[in-house]
Amino acid sequence: MYYKLSGFTQRLTGSAPSTAYSPQGLKPSVPADPAPMIFATPTKVVSESGSVVEYMGTNKVPDLQKLFQKSDGVPVHLKRGLPDKLLYRSTMALTVGGVLYCLVALYIAAHPRK
Repeated sequence: MYYKLSGFTQRLTGSAPSTAYSPQGLKPSVPADPAPMIFATPTKVVSESGSVVEYMGTNKVPDLQKLFQKSDGVPVHLKRGLPDKLLYRSTMALTVGGVLYCLVALYIAAHPRK
């Protein structure tokens, strides 16, 4: 037996299979036209003549794969040289400074002035 929720009594009541599979009188429908895909095509630059289409930039993935997969003993997060070292060291300095600041704040909170 099939059941549906009665909107009037808010209880389950017996129903026909077609009513149970499409509740509240909703019927399955086929959409008229699918919406156009926004990101279906890559970003292109149209030239002045309009006939030649060039993609923006070059594919850098193979070069980066060679760089990051090279086994030279350098960690992955430092493979790109000086900018990575500066970013890593500044992050570590801010982390240590934040931990020290939290410890000082905890000490001050644990020993209030009288």
